[in-house]
Amino acid sequence: MARYELMSRTYAPTLKEDPAEAELASHRLLLRAGMIRKTAAGLYSYLPFAWRSLMKIEAIIREEMDAIGAQEILVPMIVPGEIWQQSGRWDVYGPELLRLKDRHGRDFVVGPTHEETFVDLVMNELRSYKQLPVTLYQIQDKFRDEIRPRFGLMRGREFIMKDGYSFDATVEGMQKSYEDEKAAYARICERCGLKALPVVADSGQIGGDTSVEFMALAESGEASLVWCDCGFAADTEAACAKISFDEYAVGDAVEIETPCEGSIASLAAFLGITEQACRKSFALIAEDGSPVLCLLPGDHELNDVKAEHAFGHYDVMDEEKMAAYGLVKGYMGPIGADPRVRIVADASLKDAQSWLIGANKVGYHIKGALPGRDFEVAEWLDLATAQEGDGCPHCGAPLHTARGIEVSQVFQLGTKYSEAMGATFMDEDGVEKPFQMGCYGIGVSRTLAAVVEQYNDEHGIIFPVSVAPYEVEIVPLNVGDDLVWPAVERLAGELVAHGLEVIVDDRSERAGVKFADADLYGMPYQVILGKRGVANGMAEVKDRATGERTDVPFDGLAAYLLERIAPKRA
Repeated sequence: MARYELMSRTYAPTLKEDPAEAELASHRLLLRAGMIRKTAAGLYSYLPFAWRSLMKIEAIIREEMDAIGAQEILVPMIVPGEIWQQSGRWDVYGPELLRLKDRHGRDFVVGPTHEETFVDLVMNELRSYKQLPVTLYQIQDKFRDEIRPRFGLMRGREFIMKDGYSFDATVEGMQKSYEDEKAAYARICERCGLKALPVVADSGQIGGDTSVEFMALAESGEASLVWCDCGFAADTEAACAKISFDEYAVGDAVEIETPCEGSIASLAAFLGITEQACRKSFALIAEDGSPVLCLLPGDHELNDVKAEHAFGHYDVMDEEKMAAYGLVKGYMGPIGADPRVRIVADASLKDAQSWLIGANKVGYHIKGALPGRDFEVAEWLDLATAQEGDGCPHCGAPLHTARGIEVSQVFQLGTKYSEAMGATFMDEDGVEKPFQMGCYGIGVSRTLAAVVEQYNDEHGIIFPVSVAPYEVEIVPLNVGDDLVWPAVERLAGELVAHGLEVIVDDRSERAGVKFADADLYGMPYQVILGKRGVANGMAEVKDRATGERTDVPFDGLAAYLLERIAPKRA
């Protein structure tokens, strides 16, 4: 039987001051409201209020997964290193992968994600195309040994994650499973109250050819993204925008004196031109040890992720290395560079007829340089980071920028893991084929943090109804007396009987303390009961989101709250 909860029985130790370590609103407020507590760097305990919210987020996820036919299971968090070696990720995942040995010296990992585990699970059971498609998922703790865990639940080492994996017989089937999951993820964000954009993303360490992240918009977001009014959105790590450029002094290549500071900004100012008319150079050592000079529009930066895709795990040349290859810091360019240096240019510059580039000589640049005549470009690649004002790749309109919190991501993996691990099925033509796979992750604990980032004010959290620990908090100004307290017990019981989730602040604290804590906790509606109101059969209801206060008669209180709360439930 449902009942209301009492604050005196709830473990929610609040803090009066902002924790010094907390930089983001979600970190600060979840600590202050007694919802999480730090155990060690990147490791947090979830206290009752936070846990109730997390259970609601998980319930939303389960309902949406049920709706598309995904089946919930649970696999071990500790995974044999052998299957990570089979997939090829044992050596490439990096130090974030926590490796350990058991007493027999066998290798294991603490799972940061479970592609290998799910493939290993099904590879000897799903043997025919008639058994496909199958989508399995779990909600489980994950661990990634972040070098700098920070921002509370936003970038922890241990975190709660929903991860799912689809197994299909064909590419078309895999794409349908992917689209089903993507649509479900959009609904999950909406039901959690998150304002989120689906953005084209880089697949990172998961792999695969196609990926979309759901980014909760927030100024504090760790990710930068670009978006267009036409509906296009992409993480700047993956965005391929239309970049414009200016020309400067078309004609023969001429060396000019440029006694400036060696930066693009100072060069443009000295010549009275735009930074777009300049060409920026980046000197790298590719993973294979070869020297590379990247040429970009002067007003853009080299995108680290795109460069890593192109050159592997690269290093930036220091001045000693530059000198060894005929390059001069601040005045670098392709003309005069050592012939061993591979010249790579951003694809946006392919039609440029006049290049203002460094002359590899302190205090000098070359104007009017032309690839194919004055120097050779080995490759034209997408290397620049998209930025505000660049053209949308879909419609050409100027892009906008925003910051976001990645709360979930979907991937088309294809046969990346099934081929590596030898996971096959018998197709209808009698041929053994590798599974076509998709991968789908939601940061459950990160979703809670994202909600708090989007819903807060100077007083505390403002929970959406769908994920609030409780829907209603009753704040009695008197506790244990013969007038107010009996009304509190009666009304709390009536609200619960009508299906509302209720907590009563029965602590013997001053009214000001209770009001401040109620705003800090962020329950959607506060019902305030004092002697004057109770004597007149009236309750004061405060909408936490708007601050609006309304006097409501006792006999209409349940209906008043249900009318406002029921439509906002997930």
